[in-house]
Formats: sequence, C-alpha cells, structure tokens
Amino acid sequence: MKERAQRLKAVKKIIRENLVTSQEELLRFLQEHGYNITQATLSRDLKVLKVAKLSRGSEGYYYALPSEEERKESERNYVYDFTRGYVSIKFSHNIGVIRTLNGHADSVAIALDNLIDDVVLGTIAGDDTVLAVLDQNATADEFMSSLRRYVPELEE
Repeated sequence: MKERAQRLKAVKKIIRENLVTSQEELLRFLQEHGYNITQATLSRDLKVLKVAKLSRGSEGYYYALPSEEERKESERNYVYDFTRGYVSIKFSHNIGVIRTLNGHADSVAIALDNLIDDVVLGTIAGDDTVLAVLDQNATADEFMSSLRRYVPELEE
C-alpha cells in the first residue's frame, strides 16, 4: 500500500507539472520516476485520483486533476450515500459484509470504493448487502479507522 500511495503522489505531480495527453505518455513519465506498472494499474490509479481528460480544442485532450472544491464535494456525496444506506458491518478475515437498507447496496459500495480505496481492493453489491474485499495486508481495524475519517460516528 505504501508503494501505491507514493505512486499516486507521483502521478499527481506529473500531471500538475506536464501537459500529459495519453496514458502511454504518463506511463513513460512514471517509468522515468522508477514506477514500472501496467496500463490497467494506471487506469485504476487515474480513476482513484478522479483524473479527467479535458479538451484542448483541435489539439486533442490532456489529463487534469479535480480542483480541491470538486474533490471535497465528491467526498461529501460519497459520505452521504454511505450513511444513508449503511446498517451494520461484520468481518471474516479480509472480507467485510456490510448490511444496507434495501436497494442501497450499490451506492454504499461505490462510496466505499471511492472513500477508502487504500484498504479496499473492491466491492460486490447485492440489494441489501455489500462484500468489501480488503487488501491482503489490511485489517478490519484499518478499514474501520479509514472509514471513521469520513464517518466519525460510525459503529460496527
């Protein structure tokens, strides 16, 4: 997880300091910084960072990071979606089973994927249940600690 956090910082720095127009170009920059990753990993990183492709008119597109206000607004929406549907959570090793109100599992799963992506590998949503698969080195306590950064009043 530490390497990922450092890589995400590198991606942000590269995008801020360069006019990056393609994933191939971004991969080359990352290789110059010592990160040899696949295009699929880079795509996931760009999603996590909420990187957008903006138009340069007839000159094509370039990658841009969201503004701080956009990031905060997105975070508020995810917290709202999570708290609106959350009922309870239990863990078995690196799997969290989150109970939700009927019909809310999808929005709770999306919120988890976006809020605590440093601990969660992915989620699977049903109708009133979400399975959260934690990173193999992550614990339930780390998951809850990460989640409580956004939802301090959360109880298991």
